[in-house]
Amino acid sequence: MENYRSLRRLVVPLGRLTVVTGANGTGKSSLYRSLRLLADSARGGAIAALAREGGLPSTLWAGPEKTGRAVREGRYAVEPTVRSEPVSLRLGFAGDEFGYAVDFGHPAPVRGSLFGLDPEIKRECTWAGPVLRPAALLSDRAGPAVRTRTADGGWHRTQGALRPYDSMLSELADPQLAPDLLALRELIRSWRFYDHVRTDADAPARTPRVGTRTPVLAADGSDLPAALQTIRETGDHAALDAAVEAAFPGSGVTVAERDGRFELELHQHGLLRPLGAAELSDGTLRYLLWTAALLTPRPPALMVLNEPETSLHPDLLDPLADLILTVARNTQTVVVTHAAPLAEALASGVHRHRVDLRTITLLKDFGQTEVAGREGPLDEPLWYWPKR
Repeated sequence: MENYRSLRRLVVPLGRLTVVTGANGTGKSSLYRSLRLLADSARGGAIAALAREGGLPSTLWAGPEKTGRAVREGRYAVEPTVRSEPVSLRLGFAGDEFGYAVDFGHPAPVRGSLFGLDPEIKRECTWAGPVLRPAALLSDRAGPAVRTRTADGGWHRTQGALRPYDSMLSELADPQLAPDLLALRELIRSWRFYDHVRTDADAPARTPRVGTRTPVLAADGSDLPAALQTIRETGDHAALDAAVEAAFPGSGVTVAERDGRFELELHQHGLLRPLGAAELSDGTLRYLLWTAALLTPRPPALMVLNEPETSLHPDLLDPLADLILTVARNTQTVVVTHAAPLAEALASGVHRHRVDLRTITLLKDFGQTEVAGREGPLDEPLWYWPKR
C-alpha cells in the first residue's frame, strides 16, 4: 500500500495465518480497509468506496513526501512543501500465481460535473508470480488503453475500451481474450471480510428470517440461522457442535423452522426452554456469528477479520482462537486485533493445529505506519510498482 491514510509506504508479507497488532491509531484499520479496497477493484466498487471516504483528498497520506533528518531530530518543524510527484494512491498484492497493482489519481477537471471526488485509475497491471517483471506481465492498462497477453505470447490491444473509473478486472475479464485476468478476478472476488457485525437490540441476526441454503454468512449476519443450518447439513457439523461446546459447556445450537422462517435456538443446561436470538447477550451472539462465518462450507481464498474480539468475554477468546486456527489450515487468514490475549491464544495453538503464523506489529513514526523491528527496505518483500 502506498499513500493510503497513514500507510505512506507499507509492504508486508502474509503467511497462512497473519496476526496484525499494534496500539490504537497505528494503522491497523487502514491496512484492513486497504485490503477491502483491493477486493472492491475486482467488483468494480473501488471508486465508489474511495468517494464514500471523501475521495482522494480525505484518503491520501497527509504528511510530506519526504521527512528530512533535521525534522526527525527535532531541529525543524514539518512545513508544507511543493509536491514533486503526481498524486497517487497505490494498492497491490502478489502471490505464487498472480500479482495485481492499481494506481489511483486525481481526475481531469470536467466543467459542470458533480463527480469531482471520484478518483481515476491511472495504471493497472497483472502479472504471473510474486514479482512484477516485464516478461511476467499478463495485462497492462495505462489510461483507457489495455493490452492483454495472448496464448501465443503476443499481445491483444484495445484502445479506449475503459472509462477512467472502471477497473479492467471488472470490465475486461473475457474467458477467450483474457483467461488469466478472469482467473485473477474470481480469486480476488472470493476474498471475504468481516468486521463489526451488529449485535445490538435491533441487529438483523436477532430477527427470524426466511431460510434458504446459506454457505456464506452475510456481512451483517442477518442470515445467521440459515448459515448455521447449512453448516449442520452440508458442512462440518462436528466442528460446529465442538465450537459451541467449547464456548458454552453443556450447550447446543439448533434452528427452528416456523412458516418458512428460521430462528436460532440456544439450548443451555438447566433451562426448561431454549433461548432465542433476541434473548442472547451481545457476546454470545457475536461468538455464534463468528462460528457461522468461520465454519463456512464454501471457504474463500482469503479471509480477513477486523477486531473479532470486540464484545467477547475473555473466556471466549480461547475458543475463538481455536476456530480461527481451524479455518487457517485451509484458508489464508488475516486477523487484525488489538487484544493481546487473542494474539497469545493464536500463537499458543499454532503447533497443535500445524499452522504457520506470522505476526506483524504496527507502530507510528512521524505519522507514518511502520512495521516494528524492520530496519529498512531490505527487510521487506521485493515489490515494484508499475510506473505511469
